[in-house]
Amino acid sequence: MGLIWNLIFITLFSFISPNCGFDVLDPNGNVTIKWDKKSDTGDTQFVTVSIYNYQLFRHIDQPGWKLSWTWRNKEVIWKMLGAEATEQGNCSAFTGDNKPHCCVKKPVIVDLLPGAPYNSQSANCCKGGVLTSITQDPTKYISSFDMSVGGSVQNPSSTGIPDNFTLGLPGYTCGPPIEVEPTKFYEDNGRRKTQAIATWNVSCSYSQFLASPTPKCCVSFSAFYNSTIVPCPTCSCGCNGQPGINCVKPGQLPQVLKLPNDEPRPLVKCTRHMCPVTIHWHVKESYKEYWRVKMTITNQNFAQNYSQWSLVVLHPNLKSVTQVFSFNYLPLNQYGNINDSGVFYGIKYYNDMLLQSGEQGNVQSEMLLHKDPDMFTFRQGWTFPRKVSFNGDECVMPQPDDYPSLPNSAQRSSQATFFNSIMLLPLFVSVITMIAL
Repeated sequence: MGLIWNLIFITLFSFISPNCGFDVLDPNGNVTIKWDKKSDTGDTQFVTVSIYNYQLFRHIDQPGWKLSWTWRNKEVIWKMLGAEATEQGNCSAFTGDNKPHCCVKKPVIVDLLPGAPYNSQSANCCKGGVLTSITQDPTKYISSFDMSVGGSVQNPSSTGIPDNFTLGLPGYTCGPPIEVEPTKFYEDNGRRKTQAIATWNVSCSYSQFLASPTPKCCVSFSAFYNSTIVPCPTCSCGCNGQPGINCVKPGQLPQVLKLPNDEPRPLVKCTRHMCPVTIHWHVKESYKEYWRVKMTITNQNFAQNYSQWSLVVLHPNLKSVTQVFSFNYLPLNQYGNINDSGVFYGIKYYNDMLLQSGEQGNVQSEMLLHKDPDMFTFRQGWTFPRKVSFNGDECVMPQPDDYPSLPNSAQRSSQATFFNSIMLLPLFVSVITMIAL
């Protein structure tokens, strides 16, 4: 009974997940901002701020996070390690050479770039704001920085947890700070524990609908038993000629302008689907006990490389994956014994970078799956996935009626045999009559 309710739950939320901050394949995924107040001298607090990407398959790519908040009073940041504020602001109220690092009411904090000076670094810093998903690389899903915070000259003791946190990333919405159990820190190779005076968590959720008004990818299908290639649906990610949609015609050179620290707008090939990324699923071969699938991810975007990309597939036969070639694969067992989804991602230094269109921008893999006799069939599009996501964004799928179908030659042959028998029956009767005479 529990299995039936789980299936109903997955089916219902598979239709609404793109429009809200909930993904049925990553129900607990979020980005958590942790604010640890380590010491308080009355006038100054020493704080460690950490950003954890707890999402299973959605990462934070370039240009990276831009953490911001609003001070409740007139606090200033005196010093920072591992990050920096984009603006110092008006610090004219402070005299002398010792000026604060930032006097802005709503500061914007960015991560330091790799290779920053050692004396400006802190633990888990200097990734340029890029965070992997917790699945792909558990060592690089955290970013943190240290800072000393104090009050203004007029109100030197006004320090506390700020409000209105934002990540500066499309689609993310952050809630209010919630005080939790103080964080414990290990020192002296783990032999001693210290703990923060107070700790607050801020949870940020992602919504594909808020991130982009149109989808970012689409899926096409083909199979060895049918010569038809089912393309991406027309206008999957927009229509050619719509306002704000630019595309490059065959033979044209793309004019790409990338502003510093800004994510470039998609500049795609002029196609019927207008998607920056396409995924092709090809049912390649059928063996006695196994069947083989080929997956191809193509970058149609002239303006962006996709580093540390991820591909999530929902298919009932993924519980019987035998071997995956050229990609890494991990199952997503989020609902007990229901093992029907998994995440594929590139192999480091081999194909974890999906290059821009025009630069051989595709990656390919083949997968061997065992035929489960209780469910396996080539009929009614069973071998094609139920859901596909690229970098955490759900892709547009073809309509089930358009899936490559099995040839009906056996049925047509039996029908032809029947009709031919009916047509030859008079002749057969005549021959029998002549023999009898």
